[in-house]
Amino acid sequence: MSRPALWGWIVVAVGLSALTIPWFLWGDATLVAGIPLWLWWHVGWMGLASLVFWLFARRFWGIGIESNGNSRDDSPGSASRADTGGERR
Repeated sequence: MSRPALWGWIVVAVGLSALTIPWFLWGDATLVAGIPLWLWWHVGWMGLASLVFWLFARRFWGIGIESNGNSRDDSPGSASRADTGGERR
């Protein structure tokens, strides 16, 4: 994966983490449908966080961990596969 994508996901993670606590709603007694506004904020945040994680898991899982270069081929017939020394049956 490209380095800009890695940095983009880092920015998304930091931004999503910064929005976890609604500091600007502290002390606000506004009710919406009988529920405090800060609680609605958390419901919306959890929905957004789950969508972001779903997108990350579907398309970018392993970014920053898996190498782009000479990674070993894990296909069953690969000659570059390391011998683990276990018993084979």
